[in-house]
Amino acid sequence: MSSNVRALEKREAVSLEDRRPSRAEVEAAVRTMIRWTGDDPDREGLRETPARVTRAFEEFFGGYAQDPAVFLARTFEEVGGYDEMILLRGVCFESHCEHHMAPVIGRAWVGYVPNGRVVGISKLARVVDVFARRLQVQETMTAQIADTIDRILQPKGVAVVINASHHCMTTRGVHKPDADLVTSRMLGCFRDDAQVRQEFMMAVQ
Repeated sequence: MSSNVRALEKREAVSLEDRRPSRAEVEAAVRTMIRWTGDDPDREGLRETPARVTRAFEEFFGGYAQDPAVFLARTFEEVGGYDEMILLRGVCFESHCEHHMAPVIGRAWVGYVPNGRVVGISKLARVVDVFARRLQVQETMTAQIADTIDRILQPKGVAVVINASHHCMTTRGVHKPDADLVTSRMLGCFRDDAQVRQEFMMAVQ
């Protein structure tokens, strides 16, 4: 990534931070939504709800304040020449869709073939969490996880599969509670070598 692109991204991040509403504004917005539903934000059961929702949103969307590259910065080269696939299976996550802000609950499988260095496995889970804790569509999240690992670790290949249930279609709209969505992103040897890709897909159970 060029220095000009990094500088532009930094300016955009600062600009977004400057436009970020205050906590009081967020709580006022929640009070408005409660009134819009037909309820009274001043009744006892709802009096603290705006503050609670604001704190919950800070947790739900904490990924905007984190750089996933930081978690992948520390790597290990003393791996005894290990050069086979590494696969972290079934990483649970909670996200929210950007269309309805409804929950997305799922699991991620993250694999890569190292190119002389590996990263702590917990860091792969943290990368999943960073992107999950943003407003997302699953397709974008899948690509972001794979592309970030590929860019920072520069392995021989990266593969990511995500399986998730979207409440925007299970609890509203078409009401299909048993439906889930599967997305994948294959890079490097996972895209080019059918045998490596098949090995990964067979392990995604």
